[in-house]
Amino acid sequence: MAELRSVRKGARVTGGARDAMQTELRDRYLGGASIRSLADSTGRSYGFVRTLLTEAGVALRGRGGPNRRKAVPGH
Repeated sequence: MAELRSVRKGARVTGGARDAMQTELRDRYLGGASIRSLADSTGRSYGFVRTLLTEAGVALRGRGGPNRRKAVPGH
């Protein structure tokens, strides 16, 4: 993860650095990390991390949390 932080925030990530970041983020995401936690730990935006994951061919998980359904009277 040290190499992920070495890329300056807001700097364009291309070539080998982008490939390395994709691999690291993919492995951590598939290991259970959330996109939000990956964004926070790398100093990159949620959208940037999501883009790298989709470019790496990762099937993104659905949103978590409780289902919010309207209460049906009488049930």
